[in-house]
Amino acid sequence: MCSHDCPDSCGVLVTVDDLTGRAIKMQGDPSHPVTRGFLCGKVAKYLDRVYSPDRLLYPMRRKAGVPKGALAKGHEAEAFERITWDEALDEIAARLQQIAAEHGPESILPYSYAGTIGQLGYGSMDRRFFYRLGASQLDRTICSSAGGVALSSVYGIRLGTVPEDFIHAGLIFAWGANIHGNNIHLWPFIEEARRRGARLVVIDPYKTRTAALADEHLVINPGTDAALALGMMHVILRDGLEDREYIARCVHGFDELRAHALDSRHAPEAVAKATGIDAATIERLARAYATAGRNGSRPAAIRLNYGTQRSEYGGTSVRAIAMLPLLTGAWQYKGGGLQLSTSGAFPWAENKLRMPELMQASPLGRAARMVNMNRLGEALTAPDAGVGGPPVKALFVYNSNPAAVAPNQNDVLRGMRRDDLFMVVHEQFFTDTADYADIVLPATTFLETKDVQGAYGHQYAQLSQQAIAPLGEARNNVRLFGELGRRMGFTESCFDDREDELIDQTLGEGSPWFKGITRETLEREGRIRVAMPVDANGDTLPFSTADWFRTPSGRGEVVPVPVFRAPTESRAHATEYPLEFLGRKADNYMNSTFANIPTHQRMEAKTAGILEMHASDAAPRGIASGDEVEIFNARGSIRLHAQVNGQVGQGVVSARLEWNKLTAGGANINTLTSERLTDIGGGATFYSALVEVRRI
Repeated sequence: MCSHDCPDSCGVLVTVDDLTGRAIKMQGDPSHPVTRGFLCGKVAKYLDRVYSPDRLLYPMRRKAGVPKGALAKGHEAEAFERITWDEALDEIAARLQQIAAEHGPESILPYSYAGTIGQLGYGSMDRRFFYRLGASQLDRTICSSAGGVALSSVYGIRLGTVPEDFIHAGLIFAWGANIHGNNIHLWPFIEEARRRGARLVVIDPYKTRTAALADEHLVINPGTDAALALGMMHVILRDGLEDREYIARCVHGFDELRAHALDSRHAPEAVAKATGIDAATIERLARAYATAGRNGSRPAAIRLNYGTQRSEYGGTSVRAIAMLPLLTGAWQYKGGGLQLSTSGAFPWAENKLRMPELMQASPLGRAARMVNMNRLGEALTAPDAGVGGPPVKALFVYNSNPAAVAPNQNDVLRGMRRDDLFMVVHEQFFTDTADYADIVLPATTFLETKDVQGAYGHQYAQLSQQAIAPLGEARNNVRLFGELGRRMGFTESCFDDREDELIDQTLGEGSPWFKGITRETLEREGRIRVAMPVDANGDTLPFSTADWFRTPSGRGEVVPVPVFRAPTESRAHATEYPLEFLGRKADNYMNSTFANIPTHQRMEAKTAGILEMHASDAAPRGIASGDEVEIFNARGSIRLHAQVNGQVGQGVVSARLEWNKLTAGGANINTLTSERLTDIGGGATFYSALVEVRRI
């Protein structure tokens, strides 16, 4: 199974040469009911990554006297020397013990995210290790927390319309969702729906691949999605298009929401000023949405993705959009409803896997402080400004590349350059982050380890077998942190657990949704759909009845009512920096993963080093396509080449994420982003950033 951070969680067939043990072919597994035999462009070329000549294969130590900082690609050997695993683990254990003794264990900070979404690789033995050590806890909120918390506040659980049911929809909204770029296995179901007459409407400030292929693209101003959702509610409720019977059964707080949505602030004319979408379109959109599924027609489905929640009030936006199918009763129809995440379908026994009770056995004897990962720069440079507790003296990075992906990059890198910071990085390549490490450890790819996972885009629990032996001396997270725990003197038997035991533990809660799903059945079948409730027709329709909700009221929660506010860094408040900056992801990278692989770089060559601008913003600045430009704000600046085109609307400029060391100036778009957090869930606000642009 592909374990990269993607909703699709594909089934993969790997052909291995028996004589050499080398993987020679990768293809989609045609028996997978959702991913159905094809791979995305990223993973189709995955063997280029596994067998890259740049692959990190042995433990490395920074040479004495070599300062921390960015290294030119291919020059890493000038800064690092090879050591053995024993040397590496002994030195790491000794340094962590010394730091804990001198500054307290909370001065040690783990930093990881979803470099793998397998249960074992994402969070198992590593959590046990840092809990037992007493290290600071990491609030892992950089990607999806605002949306996840917001969705749960409305429904009490993260569930949604499954891909297979999208074929029954008559109207599909891709709201902040580049399906063709990063959810490609949903696309065939949408195309089937369109062959049956469905319309695809994309709501996005950027003309993505999906927008280019849609029936209609509505260019919305960044951070104004809640306003559009409230405008649609206004039309639906004003015209009596809501489903009163469904609301009476399944919605709590409807009268408050109705009064709020009918306020003149949410009339289409007012909403048009905030969103940039004209009032007539808002009227038409709302009526089409509300009437889909009525009188024998096919229902409306919303594919809401995480782009929407990466603005300052992104949590409110997700809550508002998530309320729309509650007003129309779209959940009652096969193919209706909404999908943001289906991860709530998997009742993993995470506490058995991670063992938070080990914090009580740590030197602290309690839960350690929590550090929000979006404030890494602050934690490393100004700990008293909000992190609290002792200064961070050790940083242990795995499953992530924060030097490239964390916001407020200049502060992050300034902190990583500290001579008094001991830094360990477990990685597959010399990333931007590895350049700052004291010790670098080689990590496995998903072909080289065994794991179990679900998905956040479908409902299949899956076992991923190990296809090949680890290259060089690469080790997975389970083995790394288990052995390091023993080096630290931890005597608990849980540090001896191996992959099969951990898989048994995370499947071991006995939930009815995991009925029939064990390690043995997954070994035999590869994947099994979770046993979710079905109706009289044998269909699983989340939130079609009140039984599905996990909220305090037992119904869909529409209070507190969503209130639209323009982000602090938006055109509504622009002064010195008048342009909204939209930092986007490359279609053929996975955040920063794959950015160093030549085959993937070639697929993204057209957008390398490019700032996309609207002609009305370029002209008064004397900027034409091809000009070198500086994009700047108070946090920093980067240089790119302008491309004046139709990909962004007026007042918005856009560029994509890249490794720092692979850019001409040695810095990427996160030089411009801030550590401000979202209104809900403590998420990152990558899409709320103001800048100015000038021609060089």
